[in-house]
Amino acid sequence: MSEATQRSAPRAQHADAFAACVWEGLSRPRKSLPCRFFYDAKGSALFEEITQQPEYYPTKTEVAILHAHAEQIVDGAPDEAVLVEFGSGSSIKTELLLQRARRLYAYAPIDISQSALRDATIRLSTRFPGLKIRPTLADFSHPIELPPDLAGRPKLGFFPGSTIGNFSPADATELLRAMRGTLSPDGRLIIGVDLKKDVRRLIQAYDDANGVTAQFNLNLLVRINRELGGTFDLQTFRHAAIYEPREGRIEMHLVSLIDQDVWVKGRKFRFRAGETIHTENAYKYTIEEFSNIARSAGWTPLRVWTDDERLFSVHELVAA
Repeated sequence: MSEATQRSAPRAQHADAFAACVWEGLSRPRKSLPCRFFYDAKGSALFEEITQQPEYYPTKTEVAILHAHAEQIVDGAPDEAVLVEFGSGSSIKTELLLQRARRLYAYAPIDISQSALRDATIRLSTRFPGLKIRPTLADFSHPIELPPDLAGRPKLGFFPGSTIGNFSPADATELLRAMRGTLSPDGRLIIGVDLKKDVRRLIQAYDDANGVTAQFNLNLLVRINRELGGTFDLQTFRHAAIYEPREGRIEMHLVSLIDQDVWVKGRKFRFRAGETIHTENAYKYTIEEFSNIARSAGWTPLRVWTDDERLFSVHELVAA
């Protein structure tokens, strides 16, 4: 196999996997697409823009909690521990902990983006020159094998952003159980969890007045058109965010405004006017509801930090 073929093979495999997921999701009686496909370069940039919108409270509120309580959050980490971050992205929030956890052995970011890991490693190596950084290119929702030199060391996990809310309660339980396996035997996990609140505030956070979240959602169709030869007409779809009270979650949808046929990589899909593609869930919890999920996954909940309005929470869990 030539070098050019070796470089193109992963792209082809990625395109095939992407197409398979899209075909499968659009063939369902209730059409859906995995939210992980939001994050191409444009989608990632749009998400960063979402976090700056006045209606979007989760990021700024969690950062404020970490600013206020970082000293307490890291005070239980033993000397020579490893800070393991699941879905590290830009690692911006992590700096709030690294500034105070000066006796760490290493920081181990885990992410599916090679560029995000590279950029974060370069930045943090400059900011914390004495810190070992051991990045792992992996999907944190699957079993993780950390670098060999981290084996046997105590571990402090970090999973901010309420990303746990993108998983159903059953899947969240399995994910937390897998994280416990990665961090055991004496692991701790610091995890951000969005709290239940006034429905109007929730809807506004996922349907901002500037329309950035709508662009973010519709960009998924742009990506399908570009990478899979899709024929989605963005003018015939609109973004919708709804709250499902029985499930305790925000749902994001793309709503077809007309009866239409759409092609994706040679396959045709029929849409009725008003039919939706379900693109994301964001589960919200009370503190007790999330604590129960953590217990069912083998964790013991300890401290919880919140903001004054109780919009967001940061939980400390220890391996039971």
